Amino acid sequence: MSTQTQQPDEAFDQHCVTPADCKAVELLIEPRDADLGGFSVRRALPTRQRRMVGPWIFFDHMGPAEFAAGEGIKVRPHPHINLATVTYLFEGEILHRDSVGSYQAIRPGDVNLMVAGKGITHSERERPEVTATAHRLNGLQLWLALPEAFEEIDPAFYHYPDADIPRVDIDAVSVRVIMGTAFGVTSPVKTYADTLYIEAHLRAGQKINVPAAEERAVYVAEGGLTAGETMIPEHAMAVFSDAPDIELTATHDSRIAVVGGEHLGRRYIEWNFVSSRRERIEQAKADWKAQAFPKVAGDEEEYIPLPE
Repeated sequence: MSTQTQQPDEAFDQHCVTPADCKAVELLIEPRDADLGGFSVRRALPTRQRRMVGPWIFFDHMGPAEFAAGEGIKVRPHPHINLATVTYLFEGEILHRDSVGSYQAIRPGDVNLMVAGKGITHSERERPEVTATAHRLNGLQLWLALPEAFEEIDPAFYHYPDADIPRVDIDAVSVRVIMGTAFGVTSPVKTYADTLYIEAHLRAGQKINVPAAEERAVYVAEGGLTAGETMIPEHAMAVFSDAPDIELTATHDSRIAVVGGEHLGRRYIEWNFVSSRRERIEQAKADWKAQAFPKVAGDEEEYIPLPE
């Protein structure tokens, strides 16, 4: 989705609660609401003090949101470069269209991976069958920075249905390995760097160890956790230190997302553009202003103007 309404340098609340807590939790981020034009999301990344966790440079929690009949997601065509977007829903449906010709409804449990590479345009709306009645939407949208060697690859789109995403039970905790390798299983979702993304459901009192990765964080979509003595409340993200063994305990029935992976180095981010080169973002801005990006197949009439 578009990031037009919030710049990455706006203030966020984040801290280690005590020095002892910092052994496991480096930052505790309480996301701020971002208005996407009639629809609010919780934005955990980027922040002023923590732009990325591994290759992940953007993390939005969409909803839970209630829409009346006739209303819904209406994100007009907008561009991306040098990144990949990952969309994962808990509830509801979004219709994805893009300039490589994709037309794909994403439903709960599916994974949409859109690789922007040298440039892509996409829109996110809902099918008339969905908007005809009252409905809900709840899910996550994340961006991956691409390694420099892959920043300018051809754009592409990959859809992975729910049934293709591996599941595993770890001490009675239900886990889905959405990207990367964890707990002895590997996701089929394409990656360009060492990448970790898992979802887990814990009942109150259950525990889970955070899988290994160079950098790691957890987001609490529902419920609450502790990591050592640090409380991680609902709708907060905890960025972990490099402590080798980190155990999470659910204080309530919880749904969590653990993300991480290898550190990629500095990335610039402005509006919907991410790149290792500031001049590449300036070129993308000029290209979008001149409407030189490819059009979204079947959604050619509207677009989001470049913010001035």
